Amino acid sequence: MNDGPVPATSCAKYHVTDEQRARLANTFTYHAPKLDQLERYEAIRSQARDLACNLMAMCPPSRELSLALTHLEEAVMQANAAIARNET
Repeated sequence: MNDGPVPATSCAKYHVTDEQRARLANTFTYHAPKLDQLERYEAIRSQARDLACNLMAMCPPSRELSLALTHLEEAVMQANAAIARNET
């Protein structure tokens, strides 16, 4: 029975560089909003919400529409992550 995570060294095959570790630390760290970031996050979400509404009004319910909405949601998350992770 596994009582916890497997130590990385027990199955490690590849070397993780210090640069890669720093990037992962940045990726998996909470970034509290600074300065005007909240305003930009909301602007991105608002514009995406408007586009989503337009897509739903113009496209028939379908798998393709669902995928378009999912990708739009992903685009918003990535855009907000770009702001959070890359501004000092």
